[in-house]
Amino acid sequence: MHTVHHKKKLVARVRRVKGQIEAVERALIAEHGCEEVVRTIAAARGAINALAAEVLCDHLEHHLAAPGISGRERSAAANELVRVIRQFVG
Repeated sequence: MHTVHHKKKLVARVRRVKGQIEAVERALIAEHGCEEVVRTIAAARGAINALAAEVLCDHLEHHLAAPGISGRERSAAANELVRVIRQFVG
């Protein structure tokens, strides 16, 4: 799995997401204003979107665009990607 090969990079992104979520919690506990809380939530959403983009791009590179992939493997990977994207944006 390509996620195993990029584990260090992906775990670092997960830690950034965790930090962003903790920042949202701190903002709420500290009773910050709506604008600041929403801005903090937007940063958290950006971090999770960046993590998802990294995994999706790796999938494309390793399962669709890599040389030597059979048409059958490429088709299966494309179908998997479609399902994942629908879940993510759904």
